[in-house]
Amino acid sequence: MAHAYTPGLTVTPAMIVRSIRRLPLAGEVVSGIGDRVKAEDVVAKTDLPGNVRILNVANLLSIEVAEINEYMLKTEGDSVTQNEIIAETKGLFGIFKSQATCPTNGNIESISQITGQVLIREPSIPVVVRGYIDGTVVEVLPEEGVVVETYGTYIQGIFGVGGEIVGDLEVIVDSASSPLTPNLIDDSHQGKIIVGGSMVSHEAIQSAIEKGVKGIVCGGISDKDLHDLLGYELGIAITGSEDIGITLVITEGFGQIDMAQRTFDLLRQRKDMQTSINGATQIRAGVVRPEIIIPIEETESAKEGEVTANVLEIGTQVRVIREPNFGSLGQVSALPAEPQQLESEAKVRVLEITLENGDQATLPRANVEIIGV
Repeated sequence: MAHAYTPGLTVTPAMIVRSIRRLPLAGEVVSGIGDRVKAEDVVAKTDLPGNVRILNVANLLSIEVAEINEYMLKTEGDSVTQNEIIAETKGLFGIFKSQATCPTNGNIESISQITGQVLIREPSIPVVVRGYIDGTVVEVLPEEGVVVETYGTYIQGIFGVGGEIVGDLEVIVDSASSPLTPNLIDDSHQGKIIVGGSMVSHEAIQSAIEKGVKGIVCGGISDKDLHDLLGYELGIAITGSEDIGITLVITEGFGQIDMAQRTFDLLRQRKDMQTSINGATQIRAGVVRPEIIIPIEETESAKEGEVTANVLEIGTQVRVIREPNFGSLGQVSALPAEPQQLESEAKVRVLEITLENGDQATLPRANVEIIGV
């Protein structure tokens, strides 16, 4: 039968991490298998075609569309500059000429004797894909990109906004229950990824942006503060492309929720280390989780590193993802085989867990997610 639980977040101090670095369209791959790359290194590049601008030359010159070639000063393929005259009439006795000027820099892509229009292609837009993490290229995707492998700490979050950034990690609160407030952020945090505890406010995020902070990792955020940050209600589309000047990774959920102690302790152990984070999130089909990757030196004792498949069994670490006890961590203590009837009168498979505070709870298996180790 299908698993009656939610595969959960990975929070592990050391594992093999692979990151696919792919161009948005075909281009040139500049790294090869075995190459050591840094997070800032370009591993693939291409050019996005520029926008097309339409200039109705026939209307501007008041001529018949079929006659457009007689008045063009440029031909297809020619480069043009903004405000350059590309077509003009002969005028009367050489004066009173009508002219058509180019609206942008680019190249003449086509001249139509059917519409009387000239299509101007703006300059192409260079696009590069960087390594994102320090590691080794283990696979080349021809004309697309590479796969970079590293060994390090890997933590998945619940929700995030903003794209990929790299910076040194700094924990600026004393405990996993401490909120991240504006007064904790100063000029020394410029270019860094800062870690808070239970919650980050909109004011704190704005202060971080003003101070040049690259990213924030925190336990929770309120719906209102997220709306104020983005300026709109977030739909079901994937996040990660927001242009807000910072990347945000929320590890626990919405509201004032303490960061899981295990996650907080792990981040504190990695302070001052180069860290890569990505806020991209998708919670519908094809789940995408925000992530934190911290490359570390590989040790022989941990070389198997790769996280194994999530298995729900006695001793498995889980997080409660619905009320009551939302956000609490615990360990599975029993897995009754037979379905049990809940207060709602629904009959479902349950599990028993021991919460971090020592309390016991019996919950539907669908109310928890496994924390990968």
